[in-house]
Amino acid sequence: MPATSELLQRICEEKRTLDCNVLDAVVVLAVEIAREGREGRKIGTLFTVGDVENVLKHSKPLILDPLQGHPAEKKRITSHDVRETLKELAQLDGAFVISEGGIAVSACRYLDATSEGITLPLGLGSRHMAAASITRQTRAVAVVVSESSIVRVFNRGELVCEIIPEIWMMRRYSMHVEEPAIERTEKDVRVIART
Repeated sequence: MPATSELLQRICEEKRTLDCNVLDAVVVLAVEIAREGREGRKIGTLFTVGDVENVLKHSKPLILDPLQGHPAEKKRITSHDVRETLKELAQLDGAFVISEGGIAVSACRYLDATSEGITLPLGLGSRHMAAASITRQTRAVAVVVSESSIVRVFNRGELVCEIIPEIWMMRRYSMHVEEPAIERTEKDVRVIART
């Protein structure tokens, strides 16, 4: 099992009703947004997953919510049409709120959670601070797409995972080098070669 999947599984098992398949679908969507951008430019966005009631309590709409009023069955993030819609909406400011069951509940939200006691690496901006803060104040998990095309996962107020999309995508493909093979790392690059 890949390290990312193991991490997501552990997060989902933390006394939550969060479906790990939903969290995985959000991470995959975030990686797609990081890789593809929109209209030829890089974009950033933020997804909260789970604890919807508390996330909504600690946030407010920035504009009229484009997801409001649509039936839940039409907002399931595993649907191709919904995923494409969310990619379009990601160009707008604000966060997405995704339920434990994979329903896109709300979009374009300003997360209003205290950042007191949150420490992040220098260089991470307000989107990352919002993600850390909301996950510390609620039981939600946050997935951030940085405009630098890195996806980061926050849990309990801390950065728990960084995903470089190209490397993450490569892990889904098997190696074609046949045995016998040797493996070595040179300057942080893993090399597998036939002996």
